[in-house]
Amino acid sequence: MFGIPVPTLVIIMASLGAVATVIAIALPFLSRAGEAGRKKMITQTRQQLSRQQMDGLTPKGSAIRQRSKQSRVEVMKKVLSALKLDEALSSKNLKSQLAQAGYRNQNALVAFLFARTVGALGLPALSALVVFVLWKEFPYPASTKAIIVAVSMAIGYYLPATIIKNKAQKRQQELNSGFADALDLMVICVEGGLSVEGAFDRVTEEIGDKSPTLAQEFGITSAELAYLGDRHKAYANFADRTGLPAVKSLATTLMQSEKYGTPVGQALKVLSQERRQERMAYAEKKGAALPAKLTVPMILFFLPPLFLVVIGPAAIQISSN
Repeated sequence: MFGIPVPTLVIIMASLGAVATVIAIALPFLSRAGEAGRKKMITQTRQQLSRQQMDGLTPKGSAIRQRSKQSRVEVMKKVLSALKLDEALSSKNLKSQLAQAGYRNQNALVAFLFARTVGALGLPALSALVVFVLWKEFPYPASTKAIIVAVSMAIGYYLPATIIKNKAQKRQQELNSGFADALDLMVICVEGGLSVEGAFDRVTEEIGDKSPTLAQEFGITSAELAYLGDRHKAYANFADRTGLPAVKSLATTLMQSEKYGTPVGQALKVLSQERRQERMAYAEKKGAALPAKLTVPMILFFLPPLFLVVIGPAAIQISSN
């Protein structure tokens, strides 16, 4: 055949068969290597994102400042320990409130409790020193002085909590203002074929300029999804850090979708539609309340000039005659 001896032809065919066998055996290992490379690249991306988020949460400064700050924290802990307030350092409720206000540092709870303790003890002591010792001509009886000291104690105790609560509310308003757009973007990412982790990463990149606070929360959740063994824990942490009902609905939707195997894109689309309806209902509510709010400004600012313009010429004419 083609002038090729039969033994040579047998050797060639055997060689081709051996090469084909080797390729067939090696292909699965090559595909696994490619898949391992992709997984390694994803892991590296998540680690880089996690470092970026953690660097943003870690206060920057020199080593001397860090040591000085740590020494102050140790002093605060000793004061709290002397006052038997160690159990309050493990309060999950206080940690959640501080996290919602944006204070996620491990020493934030110590500083908060120390400020509340100093306010509750130091402010009334200062008030007592003023009204009982320094201000000897204070024209009120001792009962009034005691009331002043008690009020100063209440102010010192509740003022730090009030400041934290107000900051948490402002932060939630900022998060809520950009959450609807972030949810719509997440729906687009999931329907476009990205995973939940990829959707969180993409949303973090896209909304960073408009809502840095919300982008940080999405980035932290993405890092937790990469490092925590329990994905449901990452979703629950996302809801606890923000305290928003909309974020809790998103976390519940993702957890139920993974638990029961429902399509994530469809679930997020339903949630996004509900969010749009809530925004429309809120806008209609604000619009319905507008006439009542405009009543007082109209009475004070619109009606007097109107009466002046209408009745003024006639009054001038009557007075001139």
